[in-house]
Amino acid sequence: MNMHMSHEEELLLATVRGFLEDECFPHEDMVDQTGEVPEDLGRQIEARSKERGLFACNLPEEVGGGGRSLRAQKLIEREYGKTTHALHSWAARPTEILLACEGDQRESYLYPCVRGEKRELFALTEPEAGSDAMGMKSNAVRDGEDWILNGSKHFISGPCIPDFAIVFAATGEDDTPRGPRKRVTAFLVDVGLPGFDCREGTKSVSYRGYKTYALSFDNVRLGPGQILGEEGKGFEIAGQWLGMGRIWVGASCCGKAERILEMSTEWAANRKQFGKPIGQFQATGFRLADGAMNLRAADLMVDDAVTRHENGQMEDQDAAMVKVFCSEMLNRVADDAVQIHGGMGLMEELAIQRLWRDSRLERIWDGTSEIQRHIITRSILRPLGA
Repeated sequence: MNMHMSHEEELLLATVRGFLEDECFPHEDMVDQTGEVPEDLGRQIEARSKERGLFACNLPEEVGGGGRSLRAQKLIEREYGKTTHALHSWAARPTEILLACEGDQRESYLYPCVRGEKRELFALTEPEAGSDAMGMKSNAVRDGEDWILNGSKHFISGPCIPDFAIVFAATGEDDTPRGPRKRVTAFLVDVGLPGFDCREGTKSVSYRGYKTYALSFDNVRLGPGQILGEEGKGFEIAGQWLGMGRIWVGASCCGKAERILEMSTEWAANRKQFGKPIGQFQATGFRLADGAMNLRAADLMVDDAVTRHENGQMEDQDAAMVKVFCSEMLNRVADDAVQIHGGMGLMEELAIQRLWRDSRLERIWDGTSEIQRHIITRSILRPLGA
């Protein structure tokens, strides 16, 4: 990374790197092989992240968080990208959507997450409504002052069994110039409520040890105090923070690409064929050159998006461009790394095969590359009435 950094940012970078070296890198192979982060290890990572001021660093100081700036958060997320999600996720960054909590909700949900006493899940995706979020079938119907929630969610990710979920459900329908549109509301739903089943779901070959959960709701009764924000404003609340989430995916992709490039460069410099290092062959050297160029461009895109957000100028297309470019850049770098390593690139003895598998997920979660391109296309055509 060749960005200018202040002295404070250099100190932060050293802190994060030391944290990863001590708490995460030593356990990567074990987690990948077992598909588990033992709870005692997770709690140790959580405790050490608190000691170093990294836990809940994304939330403002007035709610007890670390109050890190966007630029500081960019550095943190970029470094976290170098290790497996299953480990660094224990150094929690509670979703900023919880800042919409009001009154007693802050005592019950927001503050406990900031302190690490509770963990949350962001529950949007459904078996028949992945990219098409408006196709969700989960719904909540009024019953007096209460709401009755029914439906299901899947691919809901987190490091451990949560204490509650932020669940998005349809609560009605509005007429719009483009036709009927579901009115979506966010609810705070506690694990353990009658009718709410939360269990581990399918296992992914990417980021082994980072859990996916399946949630089902069978006539779950929710009080009016369990609505997050306003009824019918669920997507508006989520939209305030989803854009930056995609920027952080881009930043983490840059960190992972940097680690992969470093491994590939060392291999290309030391692995010899036909009497010389394979990096001296154009077929190999040009892969490294292309990776370095694309990583530089990706870092600049992330930096530009952060600047736009700081200036109140970031639009949906800016986040979409970062997400699709950085994730696809990472996939090219990871695939080239396997090719550079040859057969050893797919052997469990080297980390390349794991980083390659982990990289593949980045083009899917937080909105697929196809959805990001749709957002970009829409932003180009809509001003022209198309």
